[in-house]
Amino acid sequence: MPKTAETSTNPNIILILADDMGYSDIGSYGGEINTPNLDRLAASGQRFSQMYNMARCCPSRAALLTGLNPHQTGVGHMLNLIPGMPGYQGYLNDQCVTIGEVLGASGYRTCISGKWHCGTRPDEDTRPAQVKRGFERVFGFESGGGDYFFSKQLIHDDRVVDNDEPFYLTDLISDNAVDMIKEQTADARPFFLHVAYTAPHWPLQALEEDIANYEGSYDAGWDTIRTRRHEELKGRGILSSKWDIAPRDETIPEWKEAEHRAWEAARMTVYAAQVDRMDQGIGRILDAIRAQGIEHDTLVLFLSDNGGCAEFLCEDTNKPDYASIRRKTIDGRPIQVGNDPEVMPGPNDTYMSYDTQWANVSNAPFRRFKRWVHEGGISTPFIASWPGQIEPGTITHEPAQLIDINATCIDAAGASYPTEYNDNKITPLEGESFLSLLRGGSWSREKTIFWEHEGNSAARSGDWKLVKEFGSDWGLYNMSDDRTELHNLATTETARVKNMSASYEEWAARCNVANWPFSVGDWSFPGMAGDGTFDMQGHGHVIPW
Repeated sequence: MPKTAETSTNPNIILILADDMGYSDIGSYGGEINTPNLDRLAASGQRFSQMYNMARCCPSRAALLTGLNPHQTGVGHMLNLIPGMPGYQGYLNDQCVTIGEVLGASGYRTCISGKWHCGTRPDEDTRPAQVKRGFERVFGFESGGGDYFFSKQLIHDDRVVDNDEPFYLTDLISDNAVDMIKEQTADARPFFLHVAYTAPHWPLQALEEDIANYEGSYDAGWDTIRTRRHEELKGRGILSSKWDIAPRDETIPEWKEAEHRAWEAARMTVYAAQVDRMDQGIGRILDAIRAQGIEHDTLVLFLSDNGGCAEFLCEDTNKPDYASIRRKTIDGRPIQVGNDPEVMPGPNDTYMSYDTQWANVSNAPFRRFKRWVHEGGISTPFIASWPGQIEPGTITHEPAQLIDINATCIDAAGASYPTEYNDNKITPLEGESFLSLLRGGSWSREKTIFWEHEGNSAARSGDWKLVKEFGSDWGLYNMSDDRTELHNLATTETARVKNMSASYEEWAARCNVANWPFSVGDWSFPGMAGDGTFDMQGHGHVIPW
């Protein structure tokens, strides 16, 4: 589509990121959750059927902000500082630049509202990490998430401010994003705004009016809802009808055999309410750019940082970390922590997660979850809208990765990616701009896409995907025939496995990826608990959450 005269040469860019939301949760990707604002964004723009994240919050956010593989930024895992391991220092290094730094140097006003979770350098500069890494207007927090109804401290620009007021966090993130847009009337510069929600990351906490809208919606159970979503995805042309749905995860019973079905349905009801409230906030953001008369001058992007989360109240470990959870509400009532079927989820005095059962629904029709690099862990809905530039209602099936989103934003802004920044040599950009694809042209990724997280590894080249779980052999799948990864061709395509695995090893060596698990001195990562689970707090290190 040709560029229109009414479109600015330097568009505003709004990059919206959901947290722990699966591929098929929102309406425009086959879900039953009411997301009219994301749906209208999809109707006015382009959806990607094969956009990939990095399987986990910290690595995804580091990659999205920098356009590099996460290990190249120093955030190869979470916020753990591991001595002598440059890919795992737990904060963004000096050899990368954030999109805030790149666009700020190119004349943009840079703003962020919400979650950071990319660590902060332990130095004498005590300003928030967001400010140190190129954002001039900041609202949010540095940690990975937490209580939706209260936080003792919040970041406002270059200050950490004590807070004694209750709130609902999703609304607070949306409200601050809208304020940042409204402030634009006093600034002639284009703006970049990163809206980083915590929704729908656990805990399951939502507003009563939103929960009420989903009462009864999940009484049919996870098997029925997964099947409905798969049929919707095929009917909408997002997924091919020749791809069968992956079997229900082996750890999950049939719905008819499940215990506490009313409580199980209630957990997904609260999760849906959290997504719904995020969509309401996105609606206010879209209304704000329309009210400012800048809709045609604004590129809006939406995605999730990883697949649905099957973890039970844990982030940096495989065990529930109760030490990071508040014990009382703001008015002094005890918080009931844990997935207890005797307690209904949702209020501010509960702290639950929706577990494997419903994460399997969120990631329908794919296998696995957050942390893994099978399709369920890394596939995200991705919507791009830019009136006058992107043809409405289009779907693209080209594979891309979130590092390409960074490159596309830089390209759309006409910005220059530096070779040096603050006297430091900068790692060359790994992402590839797909701006031509958004504008109606052709595009396909030139380089292979790679992943590694906790020893789960994968490579995607054209129609072929090589993938393995930690401790397992490589599997090989033809994504054109088998996106749901049901037919392993590794034993018949041995030469392809050999070549792709060699490419993976070259990438891993180049990008500071360590073999999992690994040890540095007395630092074993991960530590192995007696029951065989990972215990990354076993050496007395404080693991931020």
